[in-house]
Amino acid sequence: MILKPALAFSLLSVAFLTFSLSIYLKPGFVAAALGVEKDKASAGRLVWQKYNCQSCHQLYGLGGYLGPDLTNVYSMPGKGENLIRALLITGVVQMPAFQMSEKETDHLIEFLKQTDASGSADPRGFSILSSGMTIRK
Repeated sequence: MILKPALAFSLLSVAFLTFSLSIYLKPGFVAAALGVEKDKASAGRLVWQKYNCQSCHQLYGLGGYLGPDLTNVYSMPGKGENLIRALLITGVVQMPAFQMSEKETDHLIEFLKQTDASGSADPRGFSILSSGMTIRK
């Protein structure tokens, strides 16, 4: 059975829109990490998207280049929760002081904590094999 092009296009469009809405309208999957509150981390991912943090910052080497990569900022010596909270409230140099609620701030910090617990991913530390797999240099 061959579908008419208009019907096929309509079905694919509906499937695409349904999938897109399912991704952006619910917190989605967040891997459970030791000491991380899964629901807060899921809500924190939505805060990350709401404030468009990826336009300036990177996670796992992906994102903007204006600010630093935040993949492991939670566990870096001299950084962590208190510094993150302070920077969100006061801003610094090119980063604005966000008018986040305390709840949003808590959720974003939990998301960064979960991201940190997932490991590190500096793409400069990996080589791509001919098979398409990556290995640490």
